[in-house]
Amino acid sequence: MELIVVIAILSGLFLAIALAEPLAARLRLPVPVILVGLGMAIGAGAAWFWRTEMTDALNPVALAILSLPISSEVFIYVLLPILLFQVSLTLNLRRLMDDWVPVLSLAVIAVIVATVVIAAALMPFSSLPLLACLLLGSIVSTTDPSAVVSIFRATPAPQRLARIVEGESLLNDAAAIALFSVFLSALAMRETEPSALSVMAQLPWVIFAGAVVGWFLARVAMWVMAAMNPWPLAQLSVSFALPFATFLIVDQVLAASGVVAAVVAGMTVNFLAPGRLAPPALAFLREAWNLLAYWAGGLIFVLAALLVPSALEQAVAQDFLLVGVVVVAAFAARAVILWGLLPLLSLARLSPKVEGPYRIAILWGGLRGAVTLALALAVTENPAIPFEIKRQVGIVATGFALFTLLVQGTTLRLMIGWLGLDRLSPLDRALSEQVVAVALQDVRETVAETVRGFDLTPAIIREEAVRFGERLNKAVEQADEARDILDKDRVTLGLVALAGHERDLVLYAFRDGFISARTAERMLADADRLIEATRTAGRAGYRAQARRALRRGRMLGLAEWAHSRFRWQAGLQNLIADRFEFLVADQQMLRFLRSFVEKRILRIHGRRVAALLQDLVGWRMEEAGRELEGLRIQFPGYAEEVERQLIRRLALRQEEVEYDQYTQDGLIGPELRLSLQQRLTAERAKLATRPKLDLRTQRIDILRGFALFAGLDEASLKQLARRMKAVYAAPGDVLVKKEDLPDRVWFVARGAVEAEIAGGRHLLGHGEMFGHLSVLQKRPRRATVRALSHTMLLTLQEAEFVALMAQVPDLAAAVQKSAEKRGVIVDLPVPSGPKAARHLMAKLRAGMRPAE
Repeated sequence: MELIVVIAILSGLFLAIALAEPLAARLRLPVPVILVGLGMAIGAGAAWFWRTEMTDALNPVALAILSLPISSEVFIYVLLPILLFQVSLTLNLRRLMDDWVPVLSLAVIAVIVATVVIAAALMPFSSLPLLACLLLGSIVSTTDPSAVVSIFRATPAPQRLARIVEGESLLNDAAAIALFSVFLSALAMRETEPSALSVMAQLPWVIFAGAVVGWFLARVAMWVMAAMNPWPLAQLSVSFALPFATFLIVDQVLAASGVVAAVVAGMTVNFLAPGRLAPPALAFLREAWNLLAYWAGGLIFVLAALLVPSALEQAVAQDFLLVGVVVVAAFAARAVILWGLLPLLSLARLSPKVEGPYRIAILWGGLRGAVTLALALAVTENPAIPFEIKRQVGIVATGFALFTLLVQGTTLRLMIGWLGLDRLSPLDRALSEQVVAVALQDVRETVAETVRGFDLTPAIIREEAVRFGERLNKAVEQADEARDILDKDRVTLGLVALAGHERDLVLYAFRDGFISARTAERMLADADRLIEATRTAGRAGYRAQARRALRRGRMLGLAEWAHSRFRWQAGLQNLIADRFEFLVADQQMLRFLRSFVEKRILRIHGRRVAALLQDLVGWRMEEAGRELEGLRIQFPGYAEEVERQLIRRLALRQEEVEYDQYTQDGLIGPELRLSLQQRLTAERAKLATRPKLDLRTQRIDILRGFALFAGLDEASLKQLARRMKAVYAAPGDVLVKKEDLPDRVWFVARGAVEAEIAGGRHLLGHGEMFGHLSVLQKRPRRATVRALSHTMLLTLQEAEFVALMAQVPDLAAAVQKSAEKRGVIVDLPVPSGPKAARHLMAKLRAGMRPAE
């Protein structure tokens, strides 16, 4: 076929794709239904014009369409990787990780159940062997998530439920295609004829190998892309090569699942990109992939639909019976998941509760589309598969996909209306009426103020004011009728609006460069969790989630332990820097929320609700301030550096706004504006590097502040800093328990602790030590010690403490004084002369245990 003809046909197909979206909106149908309809119409029209004797005018065009080089390889190796990678790239992974148990359970279990149920249903009605039935079951187990996801985006469905369904649909496709590749390979081995169980045993390797290689290649690609930050087009080119290279290597070299590899590669880039790529480059990357996926999705539907008329030419009545069997079995398998597995996950609190109407919508919205048609085409093109198996698999899979698209797809909107999912709840309806009334009052005041400066006809102004006043009075009357909203519900609605505005503030801050991408993603995830927790449990849920958002996290605790035990500080530095930036930014966002409550919430929900919300925001500010103060105590000076960076970013952003305004006003030209922008970009790049948190240097500075160690020279201080281990404690943490065997001495570097001994309580602060008497007496500890605030402590092992006293007379004197105060007699093992002291200190530096 001539290249010019192919280009002309592709131009027509792109026009058809462009028309599909507005046409779907006009007809209120899912876009895949329109695309398939257009493809089938083009294919059937081309076949009719080629065969009819009425005219020969369009024969060249019809022949060109019928002769298009459409094969399963075009779908599987070209279009499918684009779709899978783009969906993986746009998922909210950090939120999806919160629900990984239900997502994986629904994806993997749903595919296996559907495959087995459909195969079992086909066996009595078909002459196909078991492997062929399992192959057909895996083909029709793939779903098109766009229809179901559009349901949740168009209805007030819980965000968490929509996220689970979207993630499950993506991983469902990956698992189904992995099963398909295993069954297809087994079916092509006519001589050996492996059993179904032996074939299923290959599945773990197929998935595991694909996931590992996809992760590794994505890490390599991210390393390359991070080095190309000044060149976003080069970054896009690397990302474009990644899914294809990953798919081909895994599929052709390792004989594993290229689909799983492409999905994992997309997820890895999604997870790592915010911390490696500049925000404009990341936004450009995602926009470009959205466009590529839009084209690929449209082409895969239209091209697959072009083949439908020819695929059904050989159909007989028995085939349509098998299509009906598959339809019933697929509904039954999905019902088992929705009414069997989902309630169990909800009872285990691993998944949100899914109401009956939403389950029915998910059941009816499980459309099959281009992926199903592409896999069926791959079977029909495989020369190793017997002809009758190819014929039945192709016809049944195509018929089933058409049923879901043309029957379920066209009635999906009616089903949603019948279930009442397109209607607001009474509470939301009452709130909307009140919001409209408040908004119209603001509009009247703004318009009245604006028209005063216009030279307009007074009569027209009065007429329009009367007309608008009538509309406003009607809105106020409707709002007054909705005054029966309970304060409890108003508080919930106000908190949801507050969390939504908090999310907007985070996006604005990230866009203007005030916060890093990593901090922005965490704060966005926290805002989403606040919304869901508030919708589920009201004010109590909001408080609980706000408290969880301030927790230090397991990774930070693990990093502190690794630093204390093995002196690893790289991970701790990064996590502490993240936490500083998060807490400083969080406090700024909360200050803006106070203004939002006064300007918006007060007018809609009243003074009582606004006061409650102000109290909650104030409580969050106090909690965040307490956490930030704890970090300031542990890491003095670092918080101030983070705050300075925030102020400098703010100044740069404001400077950029001023230059933009000068350019619009014609005060500066484009050449000067470009020069100024380059300088701002250089300054912003400097601020992108966080202040360095050097824990080792900080520890030496802390030791200098101890009066006990005033007699140590610089070299000895450095040796002591290396020997001491840092311990970070939160308020209430138990540091020492009564009757514990002593093995170390504790020094309070920052914060305060409380020792409970013999019914009394003793407060210890900066520069004081505890545990030394138990160590010297070699007796169980007599006190329980707790942290009163965020506290940093330094610990020294028993033998090293004894050696230290030999060199520091002030420390030995302090120990002696402490013992006398408590009426305890201890023998201080202090050497008699400087030579012995130096000898013991040398042992300490060499890591040896000095003699007792």
